[in-house]
Amino acid sequence: MGARFTLLGPVEVRGEGGQVPRWEPRHRALLAYLLLHAGTVISTDRLIGALWGTTPPDTARSQVHTLVAAVRRVLREAGAEQVLQSRTDGYVIFVEPGQLDLEEFTELAAGDRFRQALSLFQGEPLAGIRADYVQEARARLEERRLRVIERLAEAELSLGRHAQLADELAQHVAAHPLREKLVGQLMLALHRSGRQAEALAAARSFRAALVEQQGLDPSRAFAAIEQAVLRDSAEPAPPSPSPSRRVSYLPYDLADFTGRAAEIDMLLTSWSPGQRVVTITAIDGMAGIGKTSLAVHAAHRLAESFPDGQLFVDLHAHTTGQSPIEPGAALEILLRQLGVPAERLPAPLADRSALWRAELADRRALIVLDNALDADQVRPLLPGASHSLVLITGRRRLVDLDGAQTLSLEVLTGADALELFTTIVGERALAEPLAALDVVQLCGFLPLAVRIAAARLRHRPRWNVTHLADRLRDQRKRLSELSTAERGVAAAFTLSYQHLGEDQQRMFRLLGLHPGIDVDPHAAAALAGLPVDTAEALLEDLLDTHMLLQHEPGRYTLHDLLRQHARATAADEESTEERDAALTLLLDHYLHTAAAAMDLLYPDGRELRPRLPEPDEPPFTDRAEAEAWLATERDNLVRAASSGLPAHAVQLSPTLHRYLAEHTHHTDARTLHDAALRAARKLGDAVGEGRALVNLGATYWHVGEYGQAEASFVRAMELHRATGDHMSEARALNDLGGIHFTRHDYDQAHSYYSRFLELCRRHGVRTGEAVGLGNLANVADRRGEHAQAGEYYRQVLDLARESGNRGVESKALEGLGLVHQRLGDYARARDYYGQMLELSRELGNRLHQSDAYRGLGEAARGLGEQERAVSEYATALSIADEADNRPRQAWAHTGLARAHRDLGNEDLARVHAVQALDLFTGLGLPEADEVRGLVEELALRPA
Repeated sequence: MGARFTLLGPVEVRGEGGQVPRWEPRHRALLAYLLLHAGTVISTDRLIGALWGTTPPDTARSQVHTLVAAVRRVLREAGAEQVLQSRTDGYVIFVEPGQLDLEEFTELAAGDRFRQALSLFQGEPLAGIRADYVQEARARLEERRLRVIERLAEAELSLGRHAQLADELAQHVAAHPLREKLVGQLMLALHRSGRQAEALAAARSFRAALVEQQGLDPSRAFAAIEQAVLRDSAEPAPPSPSPSRRVSYLPYDLADFTGRAAEIDMLLTSWSPGQRVVTITAIDGMAGIGKTSLAVHAAHRLAESFPDGQLFVDLHAHTTGQSPIEPGAALEILLRQLGVPAERLPAPLADRSALWRAELADRRALIVLDNALDADQVRPLLPGASHSLVLITGRRRLVDLDGAQTLSLEVLTGADALELFTTIVGERALAEPLAALDVVQLCGFLPLAVRIAAARLRHRPRWNVTHLADRLRDQRKRLSELSTAERGVAAAFTLSYQHLGEDQQRMFRLLGLHPGIDVDPHAAAALAGLPVDTAEALLEDLLDTHMLLQHEPGRYTLHDLLRQHARATAADEESTEERDAALTLLLDHYLHTAAAAMDLLYPDGRELRPRLPEPDEPPFTDRAEAEAWLATERDNLVRAASSGLPAHAVQLSPTLHRYLAEHTHHTDARTLHDAALRAARKLGDAVGEGRALVNLGATYWHVGEYGQAEASFVRAMELHRATGDHMSEARALNDLGGIHFTRHDYDQAHSYYSRFLELCRRHGVRTGEAVGLGNLANVADRRGEHAQAGEYYRQVLDLARESGNRGVESKALEGLGLVHQRLGDYARARDYYGQMLELSRELGNRLHQSDAYRGLGEAARGLGEQERAVSEYATALSIADEADNRPRQAWAHTGLARAHRDLGNEDLARVHAVQALDLFTGLGLPEADEVRGLVEELALRPA
């Protein structure tokens, strides 16, 4: 069995060698929380909330990691290291049968082995630990213990063991004097043992305590026991007008119900036996999310606490072929379930509702109002002052139902969805775990979809899980695959759609056309051709009906299956012209807003971007807003380029190129420029094709794919020369010079750079002139002409500051730092690199920051400050790694190798030198020969 964990007393871990030595209470607190939720992945944020509540320290996240590491050490000592596992979204503990006392308690109690179960409690649960969650969790465990005590007492009374039980119950009542059921059982045990006076005394004590502490009278069931003792009769008479037997109208509980541990925990603890106020919980969520299954499962778990009945009515808000049931008809169903005869039912709704409240006034009943339409439908069905619990399910959030606590269901976690699928399918799912994970992901972790997919596989013995996954991958057919003769995901969605207003329906189906993942009110307004306020109100309506999801304020998204349903609905109800018009409005919005953001952030590059009409009102007030919008919408903008409207793709590529390049979003850049290239060729737009090729070539260059970069630049140069787009031709020439410069072919680089400079001067492009002079300065420096290089860089700096081109200014500062470094003036070099770093931070240019740190490392080495050099190079490497920029990674590794060699750290020097050599060799750069010499030098040194 391995280690043994205890929660029903002091929190302890026992290995095969005995109890693990003392460990800190905070370590026990974290382990206990994970054990309380064994089998469930707990995120770091949830752990922080459990340990510290709403006021965690600033170091909470790092403390959690430290605590997890400490708990792992304890588990290692106990021989249970594999129990605690890390997941991408948190941590999870898996215990085997017999390892955890709480699970053993549950199994024993379920098997009516009550005394064995109770013997597992060794004092106060969760003893010896403190955390925000402990008090509530301890109360829940104590409540479970008391319920088992009551079940034990009920069994012992039925077997006639009255005398021994009376003394035992007296101890429990002394500890819990307001526990009505325990007091009633004690009275019965005393009475049946011939101790009538003591039984009546126990009743009087309970009545007095209940009035004094809660201002309440006992229930009718308790009064019946009291009357039986007074009459000295054998058994208490059932209280009238309660039915003579416990009634339960709950549907059957799913045998394969899976997951929802936190939600069930909330429902089981939302009601307390002593309260006189009705408890109402409204469970809402999208179609197929499992609202009814959860409510029914929780109701069965709570049934013993509601001896006066468990009632259920389907209000038919979303039932095929039926209209929502009227409140009066629902009340008739509920009152008849309570045993009220038809002749006693008044006709007016108000009178019928009053009778319902009167019938429940002294009862402890559980009522499930399933499939509710809105607050108006359920409000007449709510009890008044009562010990009852009401669970309501519906697709719309019941925001107008005062006093109700809400529980909005999300899709299942990946682990729970996989467990549900596996439980239904059985061995075939276990044999293909990766394919099973694909299936539940393609189902969007939606319980209804997972159940239907599992049922289809279960009834098709010749299919395997991979075959099912392949069928579901076809988006055009996925919803039809997720249907059976009696139910389907699309059918459930259609019912939700039919209950929307006309404007809501149109917004929903148009959102299916959106090429991205999420949308803000401005984009939705553009898509639907509406004012922003109107669009936002519609989005909020769709959110309340769970046709939309919201993961962060102001952003709205569709569940994957709902997106497919919206797209299919749009295809059915909107003409091709209407769909194209809506998509055009959306992409116009994205293109024009992106252009406004780029003009604000990069005013010096306007001549390289398409000229678009100025907006009526500027969308941004400052650079920070523009930067934030681009960061938020980046994925949508890139996806927009592949939306099927080629003209927008052609324009988005040059509009966003600089932002994507300087923020190292190279994968997105390649996707965008590839789409623009295909679109331009489709349109026969040679100018657009050439610009897309230049942008694509620059992206290849940034990641070290020099051969593909050169081919793109050459083709772009030829196209621009043919079309007379001289500035685009100049840009291609400049980039070709950069390729040859990187390969140390300085003569060819000088030729391309000179032609670039000539074109810029001919057309009066001052920014381009600054760039051209900077490039010639780089060539002069590499040729050893340092004085000439310095003169060029100073001209570049003056031109850049004159034109406000801060990116070129940053590179000029780098060049001046390099020149002074070559001349041995390391202090002056450090000053220039420091200015470059400050400027690149201000601009948010991560690649320039990496270059600045590398330059600072070189200056520090020249000044003999080797430890500082290591730190500067390491920062340069970190940024290069973040950007996945292999050339900069190679240069930073080279600097680290030399600095560690200077410090005598031979092993570290070798590691970095070898990594630099591998990178330069893979890139095909001449620096590989120089670094190879360094590797050979280090290899000759003693280890």
